[in-house]
Amino acid sequence: MENAATGLTFRDATGADVDVLVALVESAYRGDDSRVGWTTEADILEGQRTDPEGVLEVIKAPDGKLLVVERDAAVVACCQLEHRGDHAYFGMFAVSPALQGGGLGKVVIAEAERQAREDWGVTEMRMTVISVRDDLIAWYERRGYRRTGRMTPFPYGEERFGIPQRDDLQFELLVKPLV
Repeated sequence: MENAATGLTFRDATGADVDVLVALVESAYRGDDSRVGWTTEADILEGQRTDPEGVLEVIKAPDGKLLVVERDAAVVACCQLEHRGDHAYFGMFAVSPALQGGGLGKVVIAEAERQAREDWGVTEMRMTVISVRDDLIAWYERRGYRRTGRMTPFPYGEERFGIPQRDDLQFELLVKPLV
C-alpha cells in the first residue's frame, strides 16, 4: 500500500481556496457524495455543513488557520486549528471521500498536532464531535483522544449548520495531551 504521506504538501488556506474547501467539506459530510467515505453525516443531518462565509471566517481568524492538504496540486484534505491559550482547537476536518480509509486522515491530524505544539507551544488539543458519531469518536480515540462527557447543545434551528434528522444531537468535547 502506498504511504499516505507520499507527495503531500501542507499550507495555510487563503481566500482563493474558499470554494474548493466548501466543496471538500460538503463532500465529506453531506449528501450522496459523502456516502463514498465513512465520515458521512447524511443520515443524521441534511442541508449544508458549512458555507463560503464560514470558511472565510476560519481563514481570517487572527488566532488560527485553516490547513490545506494537497497532493499533485489537488486539495485532498483540510482542518482548522485555533490557538486558545494553553490548548488548540481542531475542527473543520475533511478528507476527500474517495481517499478515506487509506491513512490520509491519520497523517493530517498528526501534522495538525505537530504544528499546534511547535508553533503555539500548546499542551492539549481539543475538538467537539457529535456524540452519536460512535465510529468517528472511536477513530479519534485510537489517535489518543479521550471522551470527557462534557456536552454542548447542537444549534437546532440554525440551518447554517445543517438540518437535524433526529432530536438527540449534541457535541461532546474530546481532548488529547500534546506532550
